[in-house]
Amino acid sequence: MSKIIAIVSGGMDSVTMAHRLKEQGNDVHLLSVDYGQRHRKEHDFAAAAAERLGAVHQVADLRAVGAMFRGSSLTDPSVDVPEQTWSGYGESPNIVPNRNALLLAVAFAIAVVEKAEAVAIGVIAGDVTSVPDSTPAFLESFIAMERIATRGYAHPDLGLLAPLSGMEKSGVVLLGEELGVPWTRTWTCFRGEETHCGRCAPCWERQEAFRDAGVQDPTTYQNG
Repeated sequence: MSKIIAIVSGGMDSVTMAHRLKEQGNDVHLLSVDYGQRHRKEHDFAAAAAERLGAVHQVADLRAVGAMFRGSSLTDPSVDVPEQTWSGYGESPNIVPNRNALLLAVAFAIAVVEKAEAVAIGVIAGDVTSVPDSTPAFLESFIAMERIATRGYAHPDLGLLAPLSGMEKSGVVLLGEELGVPWTRTWTCFRGEETHCGRCAPCWERQEAFRDAGVQDPTTYQNG
């Protein structure tokens, strides 16, 4: 059994990752980060996952930092969440600058305190096309930095796990089905309203993932 600090937002990918790590026999501590995102209700779903798994759940409050991120539809109320997808670097208003770097920095600090063997993040294969700090090169560089930054204080074998990094979102659906992930207890929509809007890019990706996996989508969408 390894103690792992798992960054879990409450979305499909990170919740599936948490179930997977627990199924493998690890002692999983779930960490969510509030950076002022308009869909912070996702943390309720992370808390629900922690309860199912018998795991600790903590929320780090970085709202003051997130308030400085002008221009991102996730943190700037003057920017609407677009009803579209994106295809490359620099094209999406949904990107929060350095978000994964911030999440990982907090997670590794907690890993030092908890003497955890690893930090886990739920990036998937599709993320690398638009999110630079989801790429293998970034993750490899980050753990190299953290081993220097935490030397003598962290677990000597401290590592960074990205167990879903080789999967498309449809593969995550199939894995979640095997693990018994309750999809209605995950949150994807960037608008953070009462139900999934069904129109923003993450909602489209969620719908496509179930379709491509051949699994019935149980999500309630505003557009039906």
